Amino acid sequence: MQGKSVLITPILALLALTGCNKTADAAGKMPHYDLSPASNAKYLADFAAKPGVIKTQDGLEYLIVKAGTGKAPQSGADMVTVKYKGSLINGKVFDQTAPGKTATFPAGALIPGWVEALSLMKEGDVWQLVIPSQLGYGAEGAGRDIPGNQTLVFDLSLMTVAPPQ
Repeated sequence: MQGKSVLITPILALLALTGCNKTADAAGKMPHYDLSPASNAKYLADFAAKPGVIKTQDGLEYLIVKAGTGKAPQSGADMVTVKYKGSLINGKVFDQTAPGKTATFPAGALIPGWVEALSLMKEGDVWQLVIPSQLGYGAEGAGRDIPGNQTLVFDLSLMTVAPPQ
């Protein structure tokens, strides 16, 4: 029996990790999100219902995973250095910083959901963002990886803030 528990423990750990971003429904089933308008609306509602999630007046939803204590961007021209992973609600990753790497952008030259989030963040913050379509790429989408009218999910770490150069 001991041999079976050695095998079962890693399997249970793997199952727990693969479902860590989803919450079971009342029947114990894990929700499936496709890219339909109904799934986008359900994802937004499900995320907003999680403990600790904050929803702004514009509809941006975020969860503070780790609170930072550093500087906050003072203007949209400030340069922000970040680590991020962006995915659709079905889990498909469409963009991310390479492992061990960062990306630097002007804080105000991004999609509206990022601009709003960065204006609220401080260096060292790690947030999970859920960005409704109107604060993302809207009806047009972005290339072949992001269809129109899609909710975007980002894991975003604000590393540093610097004045514009």
